[in-house]
Amino acid sequence: MDATSINALVIGIFLIVLALSGLVFGVFYVFSEKQQIARSRLTKMRQKYAVTGKAGQTRSVFAETTNVTTIEQMFRQVLPNIEIIKLRLARTGRKLTIVHYGLMILTFGLLSGMVFLVLFGVNIIISILMGVIVGAFLPHLIINGMIKKRILSFISLFPDALDLIVRGLRSGLPITESMNSVASEVDDPVGGEFRRVMDQIRLGKNLDEALEETAQRIDSPEFKFFVISLAIQRETGGNLAETLSKLSDLLRRRQQMKLKIKAMASEGKASAYIVGALPFVMFFMLLLINYNYTSVLFTDQRATYIALGGLVWMSIGGFIMKQMINFEI
Repeated sequence: MDATSINALVIGIFLIVLALSGLVFGVFYVFSEKQQIARSRLTKMRQKYAVTGKAGQTRSVFAETTNVTTIEQMFRQVLPNIEIIKLRLARTGRKLTIVHYGLMILTFGLLSGMVFLVLFGVNIIISILMGVIVGAFLPHLIINGMIKKRILSFISLFPDALDLIVRGLRSGLPITESMNSVASEVDDPVGGEFRRVMDQIRLGKNLDEALEETAQRIDSPEFKFFVISLAIQRETGGNLAETLSKLSDLLRRRQQMKLKIKAMASEGKASAYIVGALPFVMFFMLLLINYNYTSVLFTDQRATYIALGGLVWMSIGGFIMKQMINFEI
């Protein structure tokens, strides 16, 4: 069997695996969505009708049902730290589940492996290795970007939400009614998170528990300041409106400082982007001009290993430079 037949066979296997994976996970996804809706309703009912046992532990009057769908059980065998992944998916603010995350890993892994094998002519072992690397890291980076974008949007709107709460407190409304006005009048993601807090309070949770759960999901220092301020005020008393007003002013000053640092570091970032992109730009230009000259990187294993080593060292250097300009305020 010649090399062309082997490549055709490998491509056929990849396509069959991709089609079967899509079919299987599509079928399981339909059932997992129904199970998720039913599980969500049961969870709310258990929270509402929970009673305390003799040992001081909370037990539900409903029978305990499994919180893991069939498809999630499959991914538990492969993906580590399922609970951490679930928390990260919740921080995106989208209806993403472990099923979506697993499908992203499989899709990016298979497609990248096929690209390296078919388009670049890399041998099958390196193609599988690159598929595993891309499938493992690219979904992680995408989720990181979605989380960062949502947190930045939350931080930009949060001082306005604090001002609205302060106005409600000064007009004589309780803290819960003031937070309810934020939930109805402020745009997402701030309004959505406060609506979730109010829903949890209506289901029987107290304010501190609902805010702590939201702080864990948001993972923002600004919101944690707000939670700590409310907790201290509930323990010691004091003028909550004045405290939140000062907190709002502090958060705006932090935003101004972050923007100032971003402006000062923008020139260095632009230079780093240009210098880092030059090798790839020159490589693709040479690839278009003289393919036979640059195709050695794909056909010769030694050249492929050297190119992979260069990519690794460039990634390490980019990570170090990013950490050098990443200031915490």
